[in-house]
Order: sequence, then structure tokens, then C-alpha cells
Amino acid sequence: MPSSPAADDYLKTIYAHTEWQDQPISSSVLAAKLGVAPSSVTEMVKKLAASGLVHHEPYRAVTLTAAGSARAIAMTRRHRLIETWLVREFGYTWDEVHDEAEVLEHALSDRMLAKVDARLGHPEVDPHGDLIPRPDGSVARPAFVRLDAAPVGHEGRVLRVLDRDPLLLRAITACGIDVGTRVVVSADGLELDGTPVELPEGAAEAVWLTA
Repeated sequence: MPSSPAADDYLKTIYAHTEWQDQPISSSVLAAKLGVAPSSVTEMVKKLAASGLVHHEPYRAVTLTAAGSARAIAMTRRHRLIETWLVREFGYTWDEVHDEAEVLEHALSDRMLAKVDARLGHPEVDPHGDLIPRPDGSVARPAFVRLDAAPVGHEGRVLRVLDRDPLLLRAITACGIDVGTRVVVSADGLELDGTPVELPEGAAEAVWLTA
């Protein structure tokens, strides 16, 4: 299947769904994550399956084939390197980069991307803490716990924050929390340097901590 932004978005979303948990994605969840109608998902998944990029049987989960996984990882690497580049070199904030990277990931050549990677010092994570796949496609996922599942008293640093909601990212920034921030889980949320932090709604499901 020829490369297209729409197809690549599907593949990246399927890949990202199983990065931090093992349950495959369903068509309904895929539709919700992409913000499209279920009928659109059905049509695209059929095209991806016909091209050998996904496995899918009616009423079952959608999974990537080896070819689909390779393409998804390559596009994910592009996207996250570009997000990192925009933050480090151009002063973007972490809530501004997703849409820009969606455009630029289809415009940069492989040579340009390699130079960006080298200039950044071959980063392992993007501004949201998401893993940047290596050129060979490999990643090293650290041990983690999501904030809403962390026990009271758990100490760790912020490992990752979901990047899909710019308003939530801004609210988390306003709390003084960023990737790498050390926190303690309390009964009411988090403590930062001994000070209670009132988290915005949805933050507990969007923040990953080191285990």
C-alpha cells in the first residue's frame, strides 16, 4: 500500500496502543483514538489487511503484521524525533508539537531525519517521555506504573505523559510536573517536594511513573 498520512496514522495508533500494555486494539477503540467513524475504520482496516500490513478478522482485534509493525515503528520514530527537535531547537512547548510533527513527518527525507537525530544526540525519549525507536526498530521499555494504579507512598519520577490532549498537558505543566520530575503518590494525588499537588481531571490516567 502506498504511503499516505491516513494509513500511517492508523499504523502508528495501532502500534502505540500496545507500547505500554499488551491488549490489542479493537476497531471501536481505534475509531475513538483517531476520531473517525467506525465505518471509516472498517474501510481502512480492510485496505491495510489487503496490503499485508495488519491482521484482522470481523469482531476481533486489529494487530500489525511484521511489515505493518516495521512501517509503524519507522513513522513513530520520525514523529517523536521531530517533536523533540521542535522543543529543543525551536522553543515549542510539549503541548504544541504533535500537530506540527504530523505534518513534518511526511516531508523530511531520511537523510534529513538522520541529521536531526545526530544533532539531538540520538535521544531515547521525546518531550512526553515516549520511547523513540532506534534505527533498527528496537526500544527498551523501563519498568513503570500508571499513576492511577500506583499505591500511596510510591516514590518515583514521571516517566511519560500522554500527549493527545494539549489542554491537559498545559494543566499538568501548571502543576510543576514534567517528564523526569520526582514525585510521591499521596491519597489525594501527588506531592512535589513535600507539597501537595492538586492534579487536573484526567491526569491520573495520563501520567506514568517509574516502578
